[in-house]
Amino acid sequence: MKKGLTKLSEKIGFTETEIKVIIFLLTIFSIGFGYKYFFIDKNKSVYKEFDYSKQDSMFYAAIKKDSLDQLNKINNRKRVDYKQEVLDFNELNVDKQHKIKKIELNSADIKALKSITGIGEKIAGNIIKYRTDNNGIKEIKELLNIKGIGQIKFTKIKKYLYIEK
Repeated sequence: MKKGLTKLSEKIGFTETEIKVIIFLLTIFSIGFGYKYFFIDKNKSVYKEFDYSKQDSMFYAAIKKDSLDQLNKINNRKRVDYKQEVLDFNELNVDKQHKIKKIELNSADIKALKSITGIGEKIAGNIIKYRTDNNGIKEIKELLNIKGIGQIKFTKIKKYLYIEK
């Protein structure tokens, strides 16, 4: 048998140990298949049918009761004007340091002007230069005469500025 396995291993390209393992596995597989096919009676295993309709109806009744309870809770809540709540949040619950106050245009320094979104150091300097050259700013629309402030920037910043008369 050893000679036969050696010749077979040379032909196939497997070692003797690998051939022995393959033969063993094929033998076990064929024995298991034969046992299942010939010796196990297919009629012996009887599958039982279970009726879960009672448990299902109890489950669905519980779900229906829970969903009705949830629906009642929702309906009994106070009515809320969500738009008003958003407005309240925007006005009252904002950090004080992030809320920008209106700035008086003729007395503001560079730091105060830079605190306005859209105004940097250069534009703030231009505003102060224009203010000193013209003995103050009489109307907010005069900001359009300042270099660096166009119509778009003016509409964005005018709500943060006022002139004391």
